Amino acid sequence: MATEVARYWQHAAVDGVDLLRARFITHRYGRHAHETYTFGLIEDGVEEFDYGGTLLRAGPGAVALLNPDVVHTGQAATPSGWAYRVLYPDISVVGRVAAELGWRRGTPWFPEPVLYDPATAALLRSAHRAAEHGDRLASSSLLTAALTRLLRAHSAARPTDAREPASRAPASVAAVRDLLPQRLADPPSLAELAAVTGLSQFALLRAFRRETGMPPHAYLNQLRVRRARLLLDDGLAPADVAARLGFADQAHLTRHFKRILGVPPAAYQRERLPLQPAS
Repeated sequence: MATEVARYWQHAAVDGVDLLRARFITHRYGRHAHETYTFGLIEDGVEEFDYGGTLLRAGPGAVALLNPDVVHTGQAATPSGWAYRVLYPDISVVGRVAAELGWRRGTPWFPEPVLYDPATAALLRSAHRAAEHGDRLASSSLLTAALTRLLRAHSAARPTDAREPASRAPASVAAVRDLLPQRLADPPSLAELAAVTGLSQFALLRAFRRETGMPPHAYLNQLRVRRARLLLDDGLAPADVAARLGFADQAHLTRHFKRILGVPPAAYQRERLPLQPAS
């Protein structure tokens, strides 16, 4: 019987690119969004995910193209689960390649979240495999080739209604978005947030979900996980990270971390901290 396995690590030759290789069966991603692009190649099985309010499926050979800051989920569509390789390049990484191609239309946008393009899939697979094997020249060259293919064949100008969430949020939602990062370890209650915005609790919940794609508590946990990644990258122990960010304990941190990243914080940290010299 297949078992779940996941590895999440940094690209050794290109700053601003993370990678994931995983097989999931029962794992379910919670509602979340990435600050980066997400380019995933399905190698086996079928993944099902809600993307911006639309339920989609991606089977073997499919490439999932998720834009930054779009809320999505992820889970197996069949009992056997799915296996995939994912690249998470920063906006700046994709933008740099776009600029070299003469892009003049703002931030690149990928309008088709699931596509079947064997040439694109082959490039993404080769780039990912080279990075997994530690081949710095091949992995960086193939990544550039893959991004070039994606931009030329599948990108478009960012639609006018897909601005950054903060720029289109009503003042009440923007106020909550500004407050929550300051209160990660001591989050306010919904009643407090309602008092700050002047809305009823129900109206605030409805407005916040409409603008961000998730309720305030889920948005807060996403912010906590993003901050946790930075602290783990600095070498802070997972238990200390949990305490600093207001999680009940390390298990609480692990549960939310894995629902967004696919791996527990300790495994994440092992892959990202530099190897210590033998004593």
